Amino acid sequence: MDSRARDMNSLTRSNIGLYTLFAACVLAGFFLNIHAVPLFDLDEGAFSEATREMFVRGDFISPYLNGEPRYDKPVLIHWLQAASVWSLGLNELALRLPSALAAALWSWLIFLFTKRYTTTATALYAAIITASSLQVSLIAKAAIADALLNLFLSGALFSIYLFYQSRELRYVYLSAAAMALGFLTKGPVAVVIPLAVSLLFFLSKGEFRTWLMALFNLRAMALFGLLALPWYVAQYLREGDAFIQGFFFKHNIARFGETFEQHGGGVFYYIPVVLIGLLPYTALLFKTFTRLGEIVNDDLKRYLLIWFLFVLIFFSFSGTKLPHYAVYGYPAAIILMAMYLDTLRSGFMILLPPLLLFTALLFLPELIHAWLAAVQDVFIRDTLRDAGDYFSFPYRLFFSLAILLTVYFMFENRFSNPGKLLCSGLVTVTGVALFVLPIAGQILQSPIKEAALIAKRADYAVVMWGLNAPSFNVYSERLVERREPRPGEIALTKSSYLPRLKGYETLYYKNGIALIRVKSRIDVSSPAGPASNSSAQ
Repeated sequence: MDSRARDMNSLTRSNIGLYTLFAACVLAGFFLNIHAVPLFDLDEGAFSEATREMFVRGDFISPYLNGEPRYDKPVLIHWLQAASVWSLGLNELALRLPSALAAALWSWLIFLFTKRYTTTATALYAAIITASSLQVSLIAKAAIADALLNLFLSGALFSIYLFYQSRELRYVYLSAAAMALGFLTKGPVAVVIPLAVSLLFFLSKGEFRTWLMALFNLRAMALFGLLALPWYVAQYLREGDAFIQGFFFKHNIARFGETFEQHGGGVFYYIPVVLIGLLPYTALLFKTFTRLGEIVNDDLKRYLLIWFLFVLIFFSFSGTKLPHYAVYGYPAAIILMAMYLDTLRSGFMILLPPLLLFTALLFLPELIHAWLAAVQDVFIRDTLRDAGDYFSFPYRLFFSLAILLTVYFMFENRFSNPGKLLCSGLVTVTGVALFVLPIAGQILQSPIKEAALIAKRADYAVVMWGLNAPSFNVYSERLVERREPRPGEIALTKSSYLPRLKGYETLYYKNGIALIRVKSRIDVSSPAGPASNSSAQ
């Protein structure tokens, strides 16, 4: 066998290993344990409850939340969740499955696009990084719209670049279709990002007229309208100006200009978000951006750089800032990172971020305990007081072994640096899926779920006092009034609210969440303080 044949066999074996690693990362990062963790409030609870109420109302056009119109987001994710619930029943698996499937398709789309312009190995690097990055994995496991939106954003932006390269109009139509589906998923952001990124790129290449030609292509515009507008028209005919004001002006324009629900932050808000969100690949991100001179002189790399930077800068100046907004730019950063993965030389430096992550997770109970000593909020203290009890021996063992493996890889030379780093990604998403998310769910959300199941079995009409936890509605399968309770009513509340009641019977209490039967009127003069856990007061 000649040397060329041996090299081809070696590359084939390497790619088989990368395909296997990609499949493992998709399973661990997107699907593992999505059935076993309670829904997290606020977002998962809100999306899931709006989907549940579609079945209750027999209305699959207008999303409602707790009996009121929900103008926050469009309808596509609810349709997909409804199809899943119809097939699998009302449970965490059914509600999260559309996001997991969208994320799997998203990572495969990244592979296909990258493979078109680079090697199979580089494309697999990009797909594996996508499936094993910390924040992408969290988004993929959440019953929200963002994984689906990222699928369509990537489809639109990939199609635009394919049009730039080939000048084939079919890619303009594909981009229009992807933007239309994104518009049905989360609204104007699915159009703003592709149009802005493509405009900046075409301007940088001196091809503004080409961009305008694609933008005003009548067939593409008609396709966009055909896919996106029927639901918006139907919703407007049902809800009138309230829908226009609520969706477009409040939850899109005003959300950009103002801070909603205390989700604000400074102009540098997204720097730590990206550094943490792309773990364990943070060192690779730094390495990639040392090549800026090379990046701006290559068409594809320049396009990806504009995409990533536009998203970060655009949302850095938004009044409302949420961590998952940064994910809209991750595909571009990830493909760039994949292109430079083979240039890594220092096994020690590239594995330092995962080592720090695994160490922080190993000692997370101690970190929580130390932080809690400075916390004054009664509810937070009650929620986390017994958090250490949830971190079992298997948790400690897993992250201890992860640390040992990482240290071994730092000083071992038989394995390639790309292989070491990608394996650390698999370890990261596996540990998060098997241990971190279930523990977070047990501490933060299992009290809501357990109280809801009690209310469902006993057929309680419950008032929610001082809480906004729509997952309670999902699990209890009923609407819940949010107001102060009156004597004789059943209330779900926080421990910090209990001192305002002179008499109540505790029906359930865990981690600062109480289901009570109110026996007296609320004492508005009583300060919040530590709550008693007695069964009757």
